[in-house]
Amino acid sequence: MGNKYKSVFDIIGPVMIGPSSSHTAGAARIGKVGFQLFNGQITKLKVRYFESFAKTHRGHGTDFATVAGVLGFEPDDVRCPQAIQIAEKMGIDIQFIEDSHPSPINHPNSAELTLENETKKISLMGCSIGGGTIEIRAFTIKNQQFFPKGGLPILVLEANPINQDKIQNQIKKTTSIISQNESELTPNEFIYEYDLTKNLAETELKQLRLLTHNLIYLK
Repeated sequence: MGNKYKSVFDIIGPVMIGPSSSHTAGAARIGKVGFQLFNGQITKLKVRYFESFAKTHRGHGTDFATVAGVLGFEPDDVRCPQAIQIAEKMGIDIQFIEDSHPSPINHPNSAELTLENETKKISLMGCSIGGGTIEIRAFTIKNQQFFPKGGLPILVLEANPINQDKIQNQIKKTTSIISQNESELTPNEFIYEYDLTKNLAETELKQLRLLTHNLIYLK
């Protein structure tokens, strides 16, 4: 199966609103990561497309799919085709950009998303690798930049470094850590990013939340 796909269901493909698993379902899932990372009401969304996405985003439903994900919709949500209109009614300013440069993350189906409001801004770069499966290869949160290995699941959390060993031990009870990164916000507050081999159950996430100040689980 290789390391691109962590489940047979990634190969079969998702239940989704069409027309394309790569350009629609994948785009929706990239948008959903933005929704999870931002964790609040946005007022502006900028979507920068590269290569294949830049050439075909209008005809393949990539625009509405990306916005649907940013609104928190799943790829099979019947509201997906109306996502842009729904977002505009919510007062969200949306900008789509077709970038003629090669993808900075070396994949033809690439998009950079920037979400913001008056007090917060995050960005991410993701690609759709087929069958609705995505990789997140870069993101910025609280002005700290991270470069995951790509595949989901990814765990992002804020915690006191004194709890780092406890956090890692809790994670390793049910899954393996492919790679990890950290960035200091203050001496007593770090952001940790973990690339995992498999999904965590809600009971495991509940235990991790006891050790953290903020936890974002991307899957």
